[in-house]
Amino acid sequence: MEITDVKIRKIMADGRLRAVVSLTIDDMFAVHDIKVVQGDERLFVAMPSRKDENGVFRDIVHPISASARKMFEETILEAYERQLAVLEAEETDTSDEAV
Repeated sequence: MEITDVKIRKIMADGRLRAVVSLTIDDMFAVHDIKVVQGDERLFVAMPSRKDENGVFRDIVHPISASARKMFEETILEAYERQLAVLEAEETDTSDEAV
């Protein structure tokens, strides 16, 4: 299995939710509404979920093994960090032009 694309759909600055992400696996399967969340000690990835009839949130899709979870999280967080760097560079370029 290969993660062939990661799209950072939305980045948020306020609150614990930092980004909403979509990814593609093997150029054949897309997963939307993956969340990048600021935890107490680090960023983590939360898979898409929904609330069941008892009010408990359950993942709709999720990696089965620890190694798969690690691969998903590392790939998503790396893409998130790259996108933040691009946005920061764009802000720097914009502020330099204003001078």
